[in-house]
Amino acid sequence: MTIMPVRFASVLLGGCLAASLFSGPVFAVGNDNSTMPTCKKGEIYDQKTKKCVKQQSANVSDENRTDYAYSLAKAGRYQEALAMLDTVKDQNTAEVLNYRGYATRKLGRTDEGISYYLRSVKTDPHYAKVREYLGEAYVIKGRLDLAKDQLNTIKAICGTACEEYQDLNAVILDPSKI
Repeated sequence: MTIMPVRFASVLLGGCLAASLFSGPVFAVGNDNSTMPTCKKGEIYDQKTKKCVKQQSANVSDENRTDYAYSLAKAGRYQEALAMLDTVKDQNTAEVLNYRGYATRKLGRTDEGISYYLRSVKTDPHYAKVREYLGEAYVIKGRLDLAKDQLNTIKAICGTACEEYQDLNAVILDPSKI
């Protein structure tokens, strides 16, 4: 007689747990160890309040907007990432230019992506992430010599153990990993 209520409670608890797992924000996918969630279209994740808020009314920093744009891009939401980057006041930071390059490259506009990467490199020559993405773009273009130049620069910046070096090296060895 007590078995039936216990079973029912177990099923109910399991269902509640499963529902809670799927009702929160979706986290960005990628190798960058980013834990910034992505929100539904028209919202932005506010790092201060730790929740999704309406994009128009959001009072979030340029850095927050830039990071969020990257999370969108890593989640495959490239057009939304570009639109978010458009809301950043300072368009000439190494990160904004890099993430704009990333999103445009992923949309198939590799040459345009390379132009943003090169502008990012001029802004911060020691920014390893842009060097990785620039190298990947060169692999796409069939310019392994230029990709290897970027790999050597990354090695000088952070060594061979950093993620950027390892990721670009893997792509140079096997371009199908892009």
